[in-house]
Order: sequence, then C-alpha cells, then structure tokens
Amino acid sequence: MIACRLLGPVEVTQDGGAAPPGLLWRKHLALLIYLALSPKRTRTRDHLIGLLWGDREESAARHSLREAVRQLRQALGSDAVLTEGQHIRLAGDCVVLDATEFERLMTERHSGLAAALVTGDFLEGFSVPDASAFEDWLAAERLEWRRRAAAACRDHATRCVNDGRTAEAVAAARRALALEPLSDVAAQALMRAEALHGDRAAALDAFALFARRVRQEAGAEPAAATTGLAERIRQARGPAPPVRDRADDRPWTRRAPLVGRTAALGRLVELWEQAAAGRGATVALLEGDLGHGRTRLLDELARRVTLAGGAVASVLAVRSDRDEPWSGVTGLARGGLGSMPGVAAARSEALAPFVAHVPEWADRFPGAREDCLALGPAFREIVAAAAHEGPVLLAADDAQCLDDESLLALQSTLRDLRQGRVMLALGLLPGRWHVALDEIRSGLGETWPGAVIPLERLTDAEVGALAAWALPSFDAAALDRVTRRVALDSAGIPLLVVELLHAVTLGLDPAQAGSWPAPFRTLSQTLPTDLPDAVVGAVRVGFRALSKPAQSALAALAGLPDRAPEALIGRVAQLDSAALQPALAELEWQRWINAEARGYAFVARIVRDIVARDMLTPGQKRRLAELAGLTPA
Repeated sequence: MIACRLLGPVEVTQDGGAAPPGLLWRKHLALLIYLALSPKRTRTRDHLIGLLWGDREESAARHSLREAVRQLRQALGSDAVLTEGQHIRLAGDCVVLDATEFERLMTERHSGLAAALVTGDFLEGFSVPDASAFEDWLAAERLEWRRRAAAACRDHATRCVNDGRTAEAVAAARRALALEPLSDVAAQALMRAEALHGDRAAALDAFALFARRVRQEAGAEPAAATTGLAERIRQARGPAPPVRDRADDRPWTRRAPLVGRTAALGRLVELWEQAAAGRGATVALLEGDLGHGRTRLLDELARRVTLAGGAVASVLAVRSDRDEPWSGVTGLARGGLGSMPGVAAARSEALAPFVAHVPEWADRFPGAREDCLALGPAFREIVAAAAHEGPVLLAADDAQCLDDESLLALQSTLRDLRQGRVMLALGLLPGRWHVALDEIRSGLGETWPGAVIPLERLTDAEVGALAAWALPSFDAAALDRVTRRVALDSAGIPLLVVELLHAVTLGLDPAQAGSWPAPFRTLSQTLPTDLPDAVVGAVRVGFRALSKPAQSALAALAGLPDRAPEALIGRVAQLDSAALQPALAELEWQRWINAEARGYAFVARIVRDIVARDMLTPGQKRRLAELAGLTPA
C-alpha cells in the first residue's frame, strides 16, 4: 500500500518503507496524486495529457502517459490502475492520503486532529515546471487547503473555548490567522480566545496588528463585527495577567483548565443561546459545594455573553445580604444593569428608585422623577427595557445568601418576561434552599425552561489531567504519584486540587492523609482545623508566592467582613492606590479573590479561614481590626 502525505512537504512510503524510485519521478507522482484526489479517482486520457504533457506532440505525450501508468502498476500492483476505454482509474484503497483522512476527521467533527495533519502548504516544495496546467491546479489547491486548514483551526479554537481550554484555543486561533492573515473570522477567533484566556491586552494587540495588516495589504478596514468585538473587549472589566519575571516550566497562573467542568459550561452556554435566540426567559441553577467551581463557571459564562454582544449584570451575595432587603437587586443594579443598552428607555418612574438607592445611577439618569415605583416593579421594567435592546444575563453567585425581596423580584421578572431574551443564572450551595428559591426551582420545565446543573468532585482521572497541565516536566511515574496524593488530600474538590498542584510547582511535597471530609459531611461543613496538613500547607505556600503588597492586601481582607471595598482594604493594609490596585489585580487574576461593584471577597471561604488562622498572628488581627474600626474577635 502506498501512503502519501500531501498536507505539507510531500512524503511517499510503501508499506511503511521507501517508495519505489520510479514512482517518485515528478510527473509519475503528480499523476498518482491527481488521480487519487479526482472524483471517483478517474480521469480521461486526454485530460491527463493536457494536465501533465500538454507541451509535447500527441504521440510523445501518449507514450509518456502509458509509461507513467506502467510505473504506477509496477508500484501498486497490476490491478490497481485500470484503463477503461478513454478513462484511467485508480482502484480501491491502494493509495492512502492524509488529505482524505483530513476530510473524514472534519466530517466526524474532530477538527483538532484534522488540523494537526496539516504541517505546511499542500504539496509544499513540490512542482512540475514544464506542466503549466498542473501548476495552475496546484496553486488553486494550495489556496483551497489553506482555507480548509484555517477552518479546521478556527473550529478547533471554538471547541477549545467551549471546553475552557483557552491556551489551546489561542494556539489554534493564531495558526488560523497565520494561514489566512486577512480573514476577519480568524482575527475574531484569536481575539476571543485571548480575551477568554484572560489576556485582554493580547486580544487588543491582535486586533491592532490585524487592522494594520488589512490597511496596508488590502487598503481596507476590519469588518464591523471585528471592530465591535475589539470594543467589547476594551470595555470589559477583569484582571490582567501579571508580567512573568522568570522562565521555568511551572504554570504562570492558577487559572486552570476547566477539567471536569466542560459539560457544565457547555450546558450553561446552551441555555444562554436559547434565551438569546428569543426562546423565552431561561433559568440555570448551578449547584455545587464550596470549591467546586460555581464562581469560575459563572464568570466564564459572563465573559462569553459579553464577547457575544449580550449584556451582563452580576452580583456576589454574602451572608449579611440575607438580612438586608433588596441588597440583591441593588447589587445587580451596581453590577452592570445600569450600563446596559436600552435601560435609558425605561420610564422615569422606574429609574427613580434606583437613582435613590444606587449613587452611580444619579449621574447617568439625572432627570428621574421623584414619584417612583417600588423597587420590585421598577426592576422588572428596567430588565424588560434592557432585554428589548438585546439579550440579558442576570447572574448571582452564592444565591442562597440573597434576600427574599430580591429573589421574589427575580421570580416575578421571569414570569413577566416569559418570552423575553433573559437568562437567570444562580450559583448555589447544595441543600441551602428557602421558599423563594424553591419557587424558582419548581418552575423549571413548566413555567420557564432551564436546568439544575450539579457539580461533582473530580475523578482521579480528572485530577491526573490537571496534574499533567500543572507539571509538564514530570514523567509518568512522578505524575501518577502526585495524582494519587493530590486526589486523596483534596478529596477531588477542584479548588483544592489546583491549590495543591500549584504548591507542588513551588516545592511542596504533599503528604498522604486519612479520608476526608468526614462521612456525610461536605466541605462547607468542614472547619479549617479538619483539613489535611497538605491542604493548609498548600495555601501557605501559595500565599508566600504572592508579592508583598498582595500578601498585605489578602491578609487585610481576611480580617474584614465577608465583602470589603477597595478603600477599606487599602487603609487596613496600609497600601496607597499605586500599590493596592496591582495587588488586587494580582489576587483576582490568581483567583484568590473576586471583585464586584460593592467590593472584594475571597473566592472560597475555606481559604479565607486558613489565611486568617495561619497567616495572621493575634497581634496582627488586633491591629487590622483597629485600622478597620472593628471590634477585635
């Protein structure tokens, strides 16, 4: 059997070894490849003569074709090349092409494997100079295969983005743009991948470079969709990655791939797409214990919605919100609702209560009337105005801490906007339901479409996949050893898996511990004193790896209430704005803390408790409490 690699420098083998020399003559090989790629692997004699021997007299050209067919039969077998009247046909599967394998993989939606087959231009370095018709065909094929390869890379980038493998998505999108440097679609794929990877500066740099290339080489401007995406990336809020100051093989971020969470993210995106398409208000209840990735998934969803042109309002609820009426609604008002396109079209009576409760709204809507609606009806009207302009995502993490008034307002908004382009996404601890949440949940599938999306612990195989990402220099035996230890010490809780692996990259050797959490208990029911020493040690190691200002800011936040504004953190940490803002950005990028309009909070309460218990002395706690104006514990 002859195998031909066409998607790059040409390579021909026979049964795994060297091909016969006669087959490698340029026109003989050109004939073989052309026949193998032809419809039904058949061409007429006249067509082939015109393709490869058009510059010769007819008798000499026909003799050359017969000689080429003889060489093919000698290499492939007498039954492999058939002549039927004026037709020459390549029989069966005597020739295997990587181009055919590419098409099969794309049909089966394995675009990553298909893209990997392409190592260069089609028949790179191959030519038949005295066959102009063949050279014309070859030039057209090279353009076509560049297009196909770019499409495979773009599709692979999209699939990687959907699975949370953003680093892989960036690499695939870069390759797509290299193949089609003037393609707006490829540029958008790279910008989207970079933004979702967390590097907005790189996304905007990619846009600037693409725009310059289009102007210089095509005398045109980027498409409106490309420019619009750049503007959405520019306006998006989020931490920037720190500058890496050393070259090593350790992961430069604790923002791990979404191993074990791709199905949940896919379901969230699917529900959003249904709502955005106008199929009615949709609900997603993301249910998982502490450290299971609820916050990360809601963040990933929100970023995808923003890049797609949707509007997002989000709130991170804390325990004190439960007893503060309307804190959830006003949190959403501060967390993006007020800046949504279309809100200004709401009646003045609906804007007025938010102007009264949310200082940021007063500057934007100075003409709001004093005779205002109640907050509940006003919230419904404002969401309706925003949804009339475009699809809207309302997201609340730790929604079990939301106040009843806000939950009832969300419920009535869903009911009133049943046909609207609205999605409500709530992150919840399992089993922490109260009446208002129960009513939202009971409406799933009947009153409004949606789903409960449970988040389970990671399997040993998933822990192993994260270990391979975090420790690329480890051999199989070392990875297996670390995986078993981390799986045991973390109990498969994603937050702790990543924390332990990050600490291993910094030199921690996790020791095995007994099974935990205790039977019938969840992490949210586990005190820091019940955690394995390896977990506590991992948090300590990660804390010490932070910059000094970031350590100060994190220690200050650990001694403050559940959520603290930037100014209070700076005062307690004794950091001026020039030092505080990079420190908070570092902590947010490294996923120690989350930010929202009302302040900062730890991503995981269990980590906060460890920092407060193990990184602060009693004297430091008293000093921080005095600086914050709090009563020391």
